[in-house]
Amino acid sequence: MKRFVLTGLALSLLSFGAVAAEGDAKAAESKNSMCIGCHSIPGYKASFPVVYSVPMIAGQNAKYIEAALQAYKKGERAHPTMRAIAESLSDQDMADLATYYAAKK
Repeated sequence: MKRFVLTGLALSLLSFGAVAAEGDAKAAESKNSMCIGCHSIPGYKASFPVVYSVPMIAGQNAKYIEAALQAYKKGERAHPTMRAIAESLSDQDMADLATYYAAKK
């Protein structure tokens, strides 16, 4: 019976995708160069594809940042620059960056 429950749990996890990666803020210090150029400048506005006020992400909830990056990667959020960046990131990179920025003020 125990084996049946564990097998069911494993199959459930597989159906929802991989278990979320644990973020490492220290590892993100070498991965955030694509982020700081826009998201660390107060009041910054990007002009591609349209004029867009870029949000500050420091202090934002890590799960939100990670979910947003996943949505850009899947094309669920429409911003070509963010999609290109997100497509270059692994799940671990996203978790690391989310943890890093969540810890910032």
